[in-house]
Amino acid sequence: MGSERPLVTDLVQIKRLGEQKLEENKKLRQHMKRHNFVERRLKAIADDVEQSIDCLQCANCCRVATAKLIDRDIERVAKAAGMKVAQFLRDCTEESEEEGRILKRTAAGCVFLHGNECLVYEGRPASCQDFPHLVKGPGSMLFRMWVMPERATYCPITYNTLEKWKDELEFQRTV
Repeated sequence: MGSERPLVTDLVQIKRLGEQKLEENKKLRQHMKRHNFVERRLKAIADDVEQSIDCLQCANCCRVATAKLIDRDIERVAKAAGMKVAQFLRDCTEESEEEGRILKRTAAGCVFLHGNECLVYEGRPASCQDFPHLVKGPGSMLFRMWVMPERATYCPITYNTLEKWKDELEFQRTV
């Protein structure tokens, strides 16, 4: 149904369009709460979009979003960084009032971002592994939808998936 819509990957356009459609995307999550949908179909659409976009060409999530750490991430990420846990916790993480323990950030983004590549990719946190959380991640799809309108302002996968979901759900666009 919505597969004819061309993918937008230019980050300047994603920011502009995502911000223009912020309220519309918030209405989409409300629409999804009130209407039945086939989650399997929406996940397939999200997966298709995810497979069509090369994250190494973007890495905007590493520049914009924070990487939350859960307890079972700490040893794995420390090992991938070649550090002892205590050194990793001291040098590479910090406590966030809103999110708990997160990876530190530099002016360029995540402390482990080098160019567009993750220096600890094989051991990266679960929050990074599941990003952008459209197909997988903790909680239901509707629960994860709460962050998607904002995420659509910087993530090409999220922006394009929401647009295709609107087509699939025959959602009335306002923008």
